[in-house]
Amino acid sequence: MRFNWHFYALALGAGAAALAAARWVPRRWRPAYHGALALGAVPVLGSLAATAYVYDKSTLYRLSWLPAGLLPQGPATLLTVQAGFDEISELLHYQYPAAQVLALDFYDPTRHTEVSIRRARAATRPWPGTLAVGTTALPLATGLAGAAVAFLSAHEIRDETERGAFLRELGRVVLPGAPVIVVEHLRDAVNFLAYTIGFLHFHTRASWLRSFQAAGLRLEQELKITPFISAFILRRYAESA
Repeated sequence: MRFNWHFYALALGAGAAALAAARWVPRRWRPAYHGALALGAVPVLGSLAATAYVYDKSTLYRLSWLPAGLLPQGPATLLTVQAGFDEISELLHYQYPAAQVLALDFYDPTRHTEVSIRRARAATRPWPGTLAVGTTALPLATGLAGAAVAFLSAHEIRDETERGAFLRELGRVVLPGAPVIVVEHLRDAVNFLAYTIGFLHFHTRASWLRSFQAAGLRLEQELKITPFISAFILRRYAESA
């Protein structure tokens, strides 16, 4: 609600206006009218309930869904990927204190024009040392990192081909055999029930699989953190190493 309050304000205003207009509805039609208003409130309340569950009540931010031993416990560089709102770097820092967390920010104000992203950037501080990057070439050495985590961010790369190129770069800059982890909502039935047309902001599982293949990344494991969020654990194909 903090970053998308305008949607809820619009819904609340529309609901209040519709409720006020009920006085002009013929008495015999008012039960049906009020029933329609109640049905109209379901998507708004449902999205709030789903969001509260995902971001406040689930294990998403506890990182307990990460398979044991997936990320290096000793000194290593852990790359995180964001598009203006870094939700993962600090968590990884506390979970893996021996590692160096390097945040990559591919936010481009000329392309990522959503007001929610601007609000998120204004409300939060970047992780120290965050590196501004493009999506087609990362200014990092090959095999620099022990893992890369794109946490609820890579969907902001709307073009599938560009997304594949970016993921290929992530695969290049991790060590051979090191994981690339992509955490995302999917454009599927469950997220439609939660967010209605808002689910169009997400990408389909098939689109992600095509991007992974184009990037030369093999899907090793797919996890459901909640019914609404999936985690893809990827590694480079041997011929790409």
